[in-house]
Amino acid sequence: MSVEAKICGLNAPDAVAAAVEGGARYLGFVFYAASPRSVTPEEAARLGAGVPEGVLKVGLVVDADDEALARITAGAGLHMLQLHGAESPDRVAEIKARFRLPVIKAVPVAGADDVERAGAYEDVADRLMFDARAPAGAPRPGGNALAFDWRLIRDRQWRGPWFLAGGLDADNVGEAVRISGARAVDVSSGVEEAPGRKSPDRIRAFLEAVAGL
Repeated sequence: MSVEAKICGLNAPDAVAAAVEGGARYLGFVFYAASPRSVTPEEAARLGAGVPEGVLKVGLVVDADDEALARITAGAGLHMLQLHGAESPDRVAEIKARFRLPVIKAVPVAGADDVERAGAYEDVADRLMFDARAPAGAPRPGGNALAFDWRLIRDRQWRGPWFLAGGLDADNVGEAVRISGARAVDVSSGVEEAPGRKSPDRIRAFLEAVAGL
């Protein structure tokens, strides 16, 4: 079985093109002002306008209220939402029902207790995403180029599909998949030349590494 790849934090046409040409299954657009990767719904719509069918556009939000979600889902042309904040299981279910889009729930991981807490989301999210917990005082919950101990999730069986995220790049994604058992991976800072500036060459290298798994 092949490994699916998601390139997150896309904000430039050349990066979108590299992701599509390299075989990414998911394109992530960040709607969170504190992120250097943040885009507006209108910008995301323009960036995703020529994306071929079968490539899914994902909108990342952090504890967004219904008004913000309405703007994003109305204007950005998304296929999925990624909830990357402290959304409760009830809030995840509410967002999924109200906006009628599949939902990925990101779970911050630093230790085994975090993995156990992820179980509360299995019945309400379409997919889970295991990401490294941000350090205290970090301005954003993800995209911090940090990895967690992949062994924490390797022996757990989840009822639905899930992503591995956090500190991945072309050099370590093979080991990450081998240790964790992930069948889908998410990368953002690991394919950047500077915070918020994606490198098409690094995107291609990451996707080539994933394709070889």
